[in-house]
Amino acid sequence: MRIGLLGTGPWARAAYAPALAGHTGLEFAGVWGRRPEAATRLAEQYDVAAYAEVDALLADVDAVAIALPPSVQPELAVRAARAGRHLLLDKPLALSVAGARDVAEAAERAGVASVVFFTARFQKEPEAWIEEQAAEAGWFTARAQWLGAVFTTDSPFAASPWRREKGALWDVGPHALSVLLPVLGDVRQVVAAVHGPADTVHLVLDHATGASSTLTLSLTAPPAAAGADVELRGEAGVSLMPGSSEGAVPALSRAADALVTAARTGRPHACDASFGLRVTEILSAAEARLAEDAD
Repeated sequence: MRIGLLGTGPWARAAYAPALAGHTGLEFAGVWGRRPEAATRLAEQYDVAAYAEVDALLADVDAVAIALPPSVQPELAVRAARAGRHLLLDKPLALSVAGARDVAEAAERAGVASVVFFTARFQKEPEAWIEEQAAEAGWFTARAQWLGAVFTTDSPFAASPWRREKGALWDVGPHALSVLLPVLGDVRQVVAAVHGPADTVHLVLDHATGASSTLTLSLTAPPAAAGADVELRGEAGVSLMPGSSEGAVPALSRAADALVTAARTGRPHACDASFGLRVTEILSAAEARLAEDAD
């Protein structure tokens, strides 16, 4: 499968480009970026083509990986799907339900495979744990904390306009939801949503299984307090999500594996664009509850 990369920012450089270049089942064909000079630099690093036009890249590939802000991703994902290209997407799928729905519907109409890269769903130890807990019945409640230090360190992502505007809810909220939904079921209601320090938010969710969950999300945690943990409690006892021994690149390589398999078999992956849409709907509902709290 020939695949092109849309995007040249820190995440594209640190994760997507090395993952695509190192994947034995993919041919990394080229790069397009909103800044042509950045696309040229990244393409030269991997000895692939730099494209001045998106449509020229789409004409040369079977699939695209999109490492662009969620305000930009939907339009280009729809464009790629309409061209018949499979989609390796990033989270959040979009910053609005309408944008996420456009992507999911375009992929379905075009009959192309899609995978949204929710990191924990493709890391070896967390992925195995999620599958094991999803097979257990009788979960009573869950607690998820996703605490980043993006805004309290010299992170390359700190200058991201969409992160500055949307904060932890939209950046790390998708990670927490991607872990909780397959275990506790869909969210029936965002019961409560309140602000904490800076961009920190606290959510209480009611799930289809009858379980509840609480989420604490932040990008402004002190560096010493940063980290992610998920705890489940139920009839099986207490279970804690293990940490991952891997970084983003091996996880992204597994997401690419999933895309190749979905394209070959025609069977949707659990983290496809439709799942990305559902996560966006929940985030939007939480954002609405936060606005009510602010009033």
